[in-house]
Amino acid sequence: MREPIIQLRGVCQKFGENVILDGVDVDIYKGEGLGIIGPSGTGKSTILRIIAGLLTPDSGSVYILGQKRQGSIEDAQDPLYIGMVFQQAALFDSLTVEENVGFRMIQQSKLSRQKIRSLVEDKLSLVGMKGVADRYPDQLSGGMKKRVSFARAIMSNPERPQDNPEVLLYDEPTAGLDPIASTVIEDLVRNLQTVKGGCETHVMVTHQDSTIRRTTDRIIFLHKGKVQWNGRTADIDSTQDPVVRQFFSASTEGPIRVIG
Repeated sequence: MREPIIQLRGVCQKFGENVILDGVDVDIYKGEGLGIIGPSGTGKSTILRIIAGLLTPDSGSVYILGQKRQGSIEDAQDPLYIGMVFQQAALFDSLTVEENVGFRMIQQSKLSRQKIRSLVEDKLSLVGMKGVADRYPDQLSGGMKKRVSFARAIMSNPERPQDNPEVLLYDEPTAGLDPIASTVIEDLVRNLQTVKGGCETHVMVTHQDSTIRRTTDRIIFLHKGKVQWNGRTADIDSTQDPVVRQFFSASTEGPIRVIG
């Protein structure tokens, strides 16, 4: 049996009186695309923040390569580097693409700017954005900004191979994109699993049917703070679980409460 590289055990999270996660267990395996899906407000992005170390759960444990995380990522470095791609790309408007993608290297490494630019160009080429290093974010389309944020997430420092990303977390990367632009991003997510300099393991949070089906191998379905269903993406259409069936049929009838 394979051992998970990341484990969440009994994770609980409340915001005020609102219970978001209620004893959630998650396993993430090397080389897989894991989807975390479910109705809005069920804690999908919260789980990503916990996995990334940006949020410490109220209770429960997070294990990275079998090592229990103590506190947040600011308290101690994990034994593997986890990168994150935010929903709105989160680029700095006042910085060029080169400065955005190479931001961590510029701030934290002793590499020359010429070397950083070379590394940035390599990553931009991987995401199909060669030749845009000198542009600013407002000169890019929404889909282009998303791809630039991918390049930033997979930036690696040859002086510190332990900081090379081994897991990528995607928070709704195709939200707000037209179907063609979404397909480009979905293909890119899969391509980054196999290409040299990419990242072979990812966790995808999304509502979009095509993104779920094209970028994930396994799905965790959250509902009412708990894992309702855990199964292969290929089994979406054959499962008899009523919550999963309602979600993918977009029916207003079923156990998922329709508000409004």
